Amino acid sequence: MKELALKYGCNPNQKPSRIYMEDGNLPIEVVNGRPGYINLLDALNSWQLVKELKAATGMPAAASFKHVSPAGAAIGLPLSDTLKKIYFVDDVKLPLSPLACAYARARGADRMCSYGDFVALSDVCDAATATLLKREVSDGVIAPGFTPEAIEILKDKRKGTYNVIKIDPDYIPAPIERKQVFGVTFEQGRNEVKLDDPSLFENIPTQSKTFTEEAKRDLIIALITLKYTQSNSVCYVKDGQAIGIGAGQQSRIHCTRLAGNKADTWWLRQCPKVMNLPFKPGIHRADRDNTIDVYISEDHDDVLRDGVWQQFFTEKPAVLTMEEKKEWIAKNTNVALGSDAFFPFGDNIERAHKSGVQYIAQAGGSIRDDNVIETCDKYGITMAFTGVRLFHH
Repeated sequence: MKELALKYGCNPNQKPSRIYMEDGNLPIEVVNGRPGYINLLDALNSWQLVKELKAATGMPAAASFKHVSPAGAAIGLPLSDTLKKIYFVDDVKLPLSPLACAYARARGADRMCSYGDFVALSDVCDAATATLLKREVSDGVIAPGFTPEAIEILKDKRKGTYNVIKIDPDYIPAPIERKQVFGVTFEQGRNEVKLDDPSLFENIPTQSKTFTEEAKRDLIIALITLKYTQSNSVCYVKDGQAIGIGAGQQSRIHCTRLAGNKADTWWLRQCPKVMNLPFKPGIHRADRDNTIDVYISEDHDDVLRDGVWQQFFTEKPAVLTMEEKKEWIAKNTNVALGSDAFFPFGDNIERAHKSGVQYIAQAGGSIRDDNVIETCDKYGITMAFTGVRLFHH
């Protein structure tokens, strides 16, 4: 198939719309549903991300995309009982495969932003992964294949309209890519930089010179994730998964704060006081996720005031105080942080330190590199200058 007609483009008024190949056939097959323009942008960007994560780590990978940036990305490390609970997969009867674990991590890192996502899987989708997919509000999934059991599970989602896309894992795009803006054609070489190259972590200007193997793995995950995130972007990673992604911010410090706040929320969800919130039976998953997010925030009264808390809880929970939050966040350590370009000032490091960052990979090359290095040294943070910028637009 050389082309696929779409219902409309980014917005309903943008017609006609299609995707097509100038040479050869499309590398995708629509197994179920009718994906739209933005769905396919998410699908093709997210597939590149998980394919690279799998190649770099040797482990199954998954990504959750919204508006052409990842809300989460992860590899398939086993889930602890705590993670199973905060990702709401502790009740699944099927054993969780590595791919299912990767998806649970990618979806669970930022459940608010993953709502209505498009999912990418590096490996053939199995029944366990499809079971998790079916439970969530999602627009579709792209993978190199689907088991018969997985297809049956997914075809039953969204009254049979769930978008299921199979991609040729051997497809290699042309080395030159083009796009049009305002009738003008832009052309550039594809970004083929390899981010699992050990030399990226050899230029270490900080006093602390040690990267653990786990830190290198997490920094590679951060950098690959950033390669497919709208710039400016930074990515916090811990234990094989992104825990906070900041995308599309004009200021890097705002990006670092945004992603750091998401990382803090991920960690706070593991606080016993949050894990033991007395939710009413049968509460919808989206309502529960939103309630947790508000409860953790400074706007906690929006779900705790009289006349409101009764909608969500069997009894009124105590406030998670600022002191309790600071004490719990301080327990988060050994977080890795990647940036798609240099940090211009040490304020980014100050903010990253508050969220447990111990390892950093960034391009380097700022006129204030000395200030950034000095701030890292103040906290004993190990930082590598990769010399590689990863802007994505």
